[in-house]
Amino acid sequence: MDEKRSKENGCRHVLMIPYPSQGHINPMLQFAKLLSTKGVRATMVTTIFISKTMHLLSSSLLPNFIQFDTISDGYDQGGFAQASSIPTYLSSMKATGSKNLRELIQKYKISDYPIDCLVYDSFLPWVLEVAKEFSLLGAAFFTQMCAVNCIFYYVHHGLLKLPISSTPISIPGLPLLDLKDTPSFVHELGVYPAYYELVMNQFSSLHEADVILVNSFYKLEDQVVDAMSKLCPFVTIGPTVPSFHLDKEVPGDRANNVNLFQVDSSAINWLNPKPSRSVIYVSFGSMVSFSTEQMREIALGLMGTGFNFLWVIPALEAKNPPGELLEEMGASGRGLVVNWTPQLEVLSNQAVGCFLTHCGWNSTTEALCFGVPMVAMPQWTDQPLNAKYVEDVWKVGIRVKVNENGIVTREEIECCIREVMEKEHGGELRINAKKWKELAIEALSQGGTSDNNINEFVNMLKKCPY
Repeated sequence: MDEKRSKENGCRHVLMIPYPSQGHINPMLQFAKLLSTKGVRATMVTTIFISKTMHLLSSSLLPNFIQFDTISDGYDQGGFAQASSIPTYLSSMKATGSKNLRELIQKYKISDYPIDCLVYDSFLPWVLEVAKEFSLLGAAFFTQMCAVNCIFYYVHHGLLKLPISSTPISIPGLPLLDLKDTPSFVHELGVYPAYYELVMNQFSSLHEADVILVNSFYKLEDQVVDAMSKLCPFVTIGPTVPSFHLDKEVPGDRANNVNLFQVDSSAINWLNPKPSRSVIYVSFGSMVSFSTEQMREIALGLMGTGFNFLWVIPALEAKNPPGELLEEMGASGRGLVVNWTPQLEVLSNQAVGCFLTHCGWNSTTEALCFGVPMVAMPQWTDQPLNAKYVEDVWKVGIRVKVNENGIVTREEIECCIREVMEKEHGGELRINAKKWKELAIEALSQGGTSDNNINEFVNMLKKCPY
């Protein structure tokens, strides 16, 4: 079988094992598409529960070299929600998932396309153990930005002592940081113990990985990549945004293919007739849940601007907006509230002039790649540091200020949006955003830094023994 593959096609085959959430699956799937343009076969491995719940968009447009397979995490009927706690879920996923993964590798071992490499989400370091058992290459895949990974690396190795006693915080390659700029697991030590352990465990065996892939691009974070090169060499392969919008190497690749929520496409029809740069797009991702008070402040701030706005409120938040407020927003004729919408189509629409965002890394890079300026309203995990870069390093947005009660007021929201939509500063932000869009295209185009890094990874695959 190996001889047949070697002589007839020589095609390398990687298993891609993402952490089972939409924000981790889609970046790895987009990387798989990039590998497919280099002649590499990729199998995306999702949990059984995720495979039942995900909506696979544009499946007919996926390259022939990409397929899906499943393993069990021990919770096939409910996934994470079925577990009693995060540690319980992660323990089960490691025990059950590693057993299933070994069986999957064995299955492909007797096929036309045995596995050469496991590309695994850095949240799942146990996958590297399985890779080494089978003498396969192990490639760690970080979905967060290099700067965030750098801070976690420093904390894990004791180079940054917690709790932090003085500011500003100085780390080579990073701007000077206030405490509020650091990931929530750092500046709110002890609040999220399970997640803290999860992000720290990313580095438990990282020194044994054959390569460390990061969803970013070199010019976006050149200083931190250079500074970390001798400690933990990050290889930037992003941004993982569908090819149609950037390098156009994957024909028809316009959208993220996996959605774990039912998509409401009415938003696009609502956007299309709106004037250029007249709409505020509002989305805080799939996990953020605000208090009723904060939801009211956001709504009143949006209505106070006088601009059209499109607000995505996932089903998990539906209880928070008071019914009369939703009615008032709808009655104004300027607001549309939907449960979920294809974000790439929204951000690429000419009507969108501003993105009010939680600054999740996927949302941040997508806004950069479409040249859309942001109003940053970070909540937790990596989002505060992403927002710091949005405002002070890349200069493509404004970060809202939180009052003494932990609330972002309607006045603050309205002021920041007007700054982006109406003032001279907003024009400067748009110019900067356009620059980063062009640099993202450059990185992925032939001869760009990310393209070259992906080529080196493919060459590594070709050199490994059958």
